[in-house]
Amino acid sequence: MSTTRVAAIDCGTNSIRLLVADLDPETGAITDLDRRMIINRLGQGVDRTGRLHPDALERTFAACKEYAEVISGFGVGPERIRFVATSASRDAENSAEYVDGVRAALGVEPVVVSGEEEAHLSFVGATKELTGGRFAAPYLVFDLGGGSTEFVLGAEDVRAARSVDIGCVRLTERHFDGAELPSEAQITEARAHVRAELDRAEEVVPLTGAATLVGLAGTVTTISAIAQDLPRYDSEAIHHSRISRERVAEITDRLLHATHAERAAIPSMHPGRVDVIAAGALELLEIMERTGAAEVVVSEHDILDGIAWSIAR
Repeated sequence: MSTTRVAAIDCGTNSIRLLVADLDPETGAITDLDRRMIINRLGQGVDRTGRLHPDALERTFAACKEYAEVISGFGVGPERIRFVATSASRDAENSAEYVDGVRAALGVEPVVVSGEEEAHLSFVGATKELTGGRFAAPYLVFDLGGGSTEFVLGAEDVRAARSVDIGCVRLTERHFDGAELPSEAQITEARAHVRAELDRAEEVVPLTGAATLVGLAGTVTTISAIAQDLPRYDSEAIHHSRISRERVAEITDRLLHATHAERAAIPSMHPGRVDVIAAGALELLEIMERTGAAEVVVSEHDILDGIAWSIAR
């Protein structure tokens, strides 16, 4: 078996993640060597100021230096490293400072992808292992990020894709920021924001009629962990789990009416998601209601895996 060793980095609005893996292009097998995440909150304040905050840049560059050591330890050269930058860096005025810092830490140029390319990478990563009868096509894949959400409809190939400006960090900062418990008025405003962006998504991507709804990223995986009452975050239990719309509605209501301390006390909750998970859950519920899906299939494989496969191509 001939494999290719690659290092993929996904730097989004809320987190920066690394995957070092061996890929077999003939079989489609991906073998993880190292998969990790750091909450860097690169999108801190971007929606309000239009600039990347110095503290956010410092956290991001520190994570890049840590990842550079990991990648070097696995013997991956720069020609097999791809760093993809998504929503926050697309929106920022001072993106050149960000690019320079990443290049200095990792020795590679970050690739700032469009929302549509982000959607394509997410689809490839999420669906490469879904075929074979267990999950019916076509798939509607959504990647619920910090600053944006990507929707992709397809089976073997992408049929339609669109990225829209809703995500757990953006919704929190715009509608819930500073509120220990969001008011009903704030919740109503956030719902209206999500619904308006879903209307935009639906101009390009049909949101009803897919056989399988597939949800990606930290909000969705965390909701799965909560739904299963996991004593800690468990990737194997979460990957390809199913959550009913009724269960998502229960959890969303719980999170919207929980204090910061109560959310932090949930065993499977990452500390970096405590303040944004309620808005993320609200968006997830709105997506399920709009699509009419009775359940969502949760995937731990997402844009990061798609980036890895793009290197192999």
